[in-house]
Amino acid sequence: MACTKKTLAFLLMLAFVGVSLGAVHKVGDSTGWTSLGNIDYLKWASTKNFHVGDSLLFQYNPQFHNVMQVTHDDFQSCNGTSAIASYTSGSDSVTLKRPGHFYFLCGVPGHCQAGQKVDVLVKSSSTAPVASPSPSTLGSSPANPPSEMLGAPGPAQSGTLSLISSKNSLAWSLVAVGGVFGFAFYF
Repeated sequence: MACTKKTLAFLLMLAFVGVSLGAVHKVGDSTGWTSLGNIDYLKWASTKNFHVGDSLLFQYNPQFHNVMQVTHDDFQSCNGTSAIASYTSGSDSVTLKRPGHFYFLCGVPGHCQAGQKVDVLVKSSSTAPVASPSPSTLGSSPANPPSEMLGAPGPAQSGTLSLISSKNSLAWSLVAVGGVFGFAFYF
């Protein structure tokens, strides 16, 4: 029985490690999320590899900007009025929970038209190629998946804090597992 508990605890620990180790991509790198500076967010995204479990970190001045997650059609037309999700803290983290495209723009009038928008293509965390869902699977079109297939917001964190946060998450997960099974892990 004790061996089974230890095996289960080890497997849970491995699962927690896999969940907590996604990369954090600061949108726009050192420039951040802004309409100034002529940053090309589409070019920025094309130079990155995004995988399921990764996070996008949008850092910006909330007095002048926001982040709207939108459909493909709204992305193309720079329409943030019917956003899937909106973020306004100035340091927003969005976890990428599925493969496919994620579309974001600044909803402040004129900012999207000035280039403050990004299309992120997320790949499966496995190395196998991922087939695109068919329109019948989505109930509409591949460009407009249902909202439950889109990523949900996660906690805000910087690149440095992400590493700390991941280690703290792992530590707390191990403590929780240890408490459930009646033993402790020492760090």
